[in-house]
Amino acid sequence: MRLQAKLKREWRFLKGLTRTLKRVKSIAPDSDNLICDDLEAAVDKWRNNPAITFEGKTITYAELDAIANRYAHWAKGQGITRGQTVALFMPNRIEYLAIWYGLSKVGVATALINNQLTGAALAHCLNISQALHCIIDTETSPCFEDVKEQLGRHIQQWVLGPVHGDQRDLVNALKSCSQLRPDRLTARDGLKAKDTALYIFTSGTTGLPKAARITHMRAQLYMRGFAGSTDSRATDRIYVTLPLYHATGGLCAMGAGLLNGGSIVLRKKFSATHFWSDVVTENCTMFVYIGELCRYLANQPENEFERAHKLRLIFGNGLRPDVWEDMLDRFKVGGVLEFYGATEGNVSLFNFDGRRGAIGRVPGYLKKKFNIRIVKFDVETETPVRSANGCCIEVKPGEIGECIGHIASDARSNFTGYADKAATEKKVLHDVFEKGDAWFRTGDLMRQDSDGYIYFVDRIGDTFRWKGENVATSEVSERLAGFPGVKEINVYGVPVGDLDGKAGMASLVVGPEFEIDNLAEYVDREMPAYARPVFVRLQPEIETTGTFKYRKIDLVKEGFDPAVIKDPLYFREPGKGYVKVTKAAYTKILAGGFKL
Repeated sequence: MRLQAKLKREWRFLKGLTRTLKRVKSIAPDSDNLICDDLEAAVDKWRNNPAITFEGKTITYAELDAIANRYAHWAKGQGITRGQTVALFMPNRIEYLAIWYGLSKVGVATALINNQLTGAALAHCLNISQALHCIIDTETSPCFEDVKEQLGRHIQQWVLGPVHGDQRDLVNALKSCSQLRPDRLTARDGLKAKDTALYIFTSGTTGLPKAARITHMRAQLYMRGFAGSTDSRATDRIYVTLPLYHATGGLCAMGAGLLNGGSIVLRKKFSATHFWSDVVTENCTMFVYIGELCRYLANQPENEFERAHKLRLIFGNGLRPDVWEDMLDRFKVGGVLEFYGATEGNVSLFNFDGRRGAIGRVPGYLKKKFNIRIVKFDVETETPVRSANGCCIEVKPGEIGECIGHIASDARSNFTGYADKAATEKKVLHDVFEKGDAWFRTGDLMRQDSDGYIYFVDRIGDTFRWKGENVATSEVSERLAGFPGVKEINVYGVPVGDLDGKAGMASLVVGPEFEIDNLAEYVDREMPAYARPVFVRLQPEIETTGTFKYRKIDLVKEGFDPAVIKDPLYFREPGKGYVKVTKAAYTKILAGGFKL
């Protein structure tokens, strides 16, 4: 039986891998086939199929294409030329994909701005996007208005909704734009798959968000790859509650649905309360997740709809083993496809055969076919360990190290990096196994077992994940520095019970003018929800290393336990401000008594 189970496992793995590789095989940097060509081909094949459903409205593939064509002609009419960028700063809505799809038809790149950003972080993203035009709606308009004075140049606002001041009415402007496709030879002549289609922003490991350059080739890898890996069909309806400014919802899920004739059921944002009723009512057969999403569902009381669905597969990343059990055993979803991939990186993994907790697999007999290796890593120096000959050292099964990806010129191994060349170079590791080679640093610690299954362990450095977002501690520190009385700041992530990711904690050195009662209002105004510190610790001084870096290891270890910490310690209680952490509160937090 053990041999039979092993053969069955290998068959599932190889079948999924072959299906995926077949879909991405023809993608090449110098190809003139672009992501918009892939979508146009889908439109031509399934014109009358429902493409996207949002808030009670459904558009067909033909209607999706017509909307996209209007945006293509709008860009041409505004004199926006190929190679230039338009910023898209909106929450999920039915036109979202059509906007960047349409702009890509005329060689214009779209910068997908996180619609939760405000203040300095928003201004930074708009500035580095180099966009001269920004598409917004009534929800994001006030946030844009707040940062206008922080922008390095004038960016024309185009609003899908009522306008005021110097804003332009996009709804009215689109009325005069043709629904017909722009001539391909005129609009896209000379464009290649290696040209930029999108900018997706990632916080990386340090500092403010960086603009990851998504070429047409990379967008194709996402979209075609998931059309293959999920084995989606024209009868599938994929429920998407993740933000479309991220690759998981905006490219992976969209590709799985739209490149095989299926349908996307889009929601503005995730709601644990309405999730199962939506899935059942809309006859969804798949949904895309991040780990925290599934945990929110698992933490909900039993729901009359939670097993009445037709889900044959869920796919995503960050699903913890214990929640994996709930998905399969409690909610009875048909299967789980866990994957791993950095937005800007060249490392991608799929768990095709369902080993619970694994993010993917590289079996020994196929190791040379994958560009992935895991190398020994020094947590203190945050650099890979090198041997006497200067080369990196691969870890043994069970050992933890940094996952890296060999950089080559082919589509799957290509690394396009960021808009910032200096930031790009920081992610490249040179002379790893031989002189002259180059490898992409994922910034993630992983381990691999003897069967080749790979497990995510933690993120390297200052960045941690909370509420599905990467939180850069330096960005949080910069915002906290503006609060009266704050002198020194050390920000880090701490685990909280069984919750996914790490909650933000700020250790502060403060002066007499510091008032904890006013801190909650300040962080609410200055930071998106996921970046706001959950815990605050007041210290007389912050310990530094010999190179004057703040030490965090001991602080992370101590966490927020009042029995260990004698410094003033506070917790952001939902609906209130920062309150003292007592022994009773500590116990309640660990037991999940607060909705963090």
